[in-house]
Amino acid sequence: MSVATSSTPLDHEFGGRVDQVVDRAVADGRIVGAVILVARRGEILYSRAAGLADREAKKPMAPDAIFRLASVTKPVVAAAALALVEAGDIGLDDPLVKFIPEFRPKLMDGSEPVITIRHLLTHTAGLDYRFRQAADGPYHRADVSDGLDQPGLSMAENLRRIASVPLSCAPGTGWGYSVAMDVLGEAMARATGASLPELVDRLVVQPLGMHDAAFAVRDRSRLVTPYADGPGKAIVMGEHHRVPFGDGFISYSPGRVFDPASFASGGTGMNGTASDVLKLLEALRSGGGPVIRPETAAAMTGDAIPGLETTMPGWGWGLGFSVLRDPLAASTPQTAGTWRWGGVYGHSWFVDPALDLTVVALTNTAIAGMMGAFPDALRDAIYGRQA
Repeated sequence: MSVATSSTPLDHEFGGRVDQVVDRAVADGRIVGAVILVARRGEILYSRAAGLADREAKKPMAPDAIFRLASVTKPVVAAAALALVEAGDIGLDDPLVKFIPEFRPKLMDGSEPVITIRHLLTHTAGLDYRFRQAADGPYHRADVSDGLDQPGLSMAENLRRIASVPLSCAPGTGWGYSVAMDVLGEAMARATGASLPELVDRLVVQPLGMHDAAFAVRDRSRLVTPYADGPGKAIVMGEHHRVPFGDGFISYSPGRVFDPASFASGGTGMNGTASDVLKLLEALRSGGGPVIRPETAAAMTGDAIPGLETTMPGWGWGLGFSVLRDPLAASTPQTAGTWRWGGVYGHSWFVDPALDLTVVALTNTAIAGMMGAFPDALRDAIYGRQA
């Protein structure tokens, strides 16, 4: 069931176009199930739960389905970190060793540079992700976890592994998507004496009423079954599952979330609903309250790395997600200043502040729900862009 009103972002037909995109992806088996929300100025213009939460059990997707959020965790943790900056518990330019004195990764020449909280938020610390490296890369050799696998792995051990690998560049001189948010989460915990899940719950989840957003799953009956891209239709994700990505692969262990010994991953560890995600994005779009102040929200959602290039043409980076610099270079109908990201369990979201437009699309299908034909077609349908 889809809902669309006449006060659509660009025209009166976008709801029907979105339905067609979703119906086609589900019918083709590329996406098993999805929950999609489109809002303008806080009013939900389109809301749909499509497909199946569990294909083998023939369980329909529900609007309140809970998803493993993967990197949709990042803006939640970033907002909590900025709340701590406002409170004076941490500073953007504080050296990381102030909070984690044993974490001292070095450059290739053996020198030890200063990594700051700002470097972590902007992914300019010289760290990396294992899945971004070839299968014989240094993070693979060190057995670094991206926060999606290795149930029961401790934060202390993963930090040791990360620090054993030389930094890819001097902090502040280059951008590289990375485990930085996991490191930041540990710094937040050390700075306050509270666990990262406790901090996120107190600073973000409770103030915004994000009822199911947590590092644990509050209602397992609503947790969707995870699927992965297959040669034809999507396949059920195994307990230890690898999905090809770039020159390497992403390693998943869906059961990680049920092991309380697994470290709380500030980059990938949360679970929640599409409604939870929309509440956070709408709060940031409308000035940050009650989580952070308007000037902090403006800094978070603006390009924080001018002069540095990301791996995404036309996109810069804010304090937690990408920010659109050049729509033409990015080949997108979105307005300059749009901010967006996604999650490798199959999610995408974006906020176009010039249009007061917020879109959340959570699926249970990796990686097709995050990047490629489906999210691109969904975006284009909303904007009325012709293929």
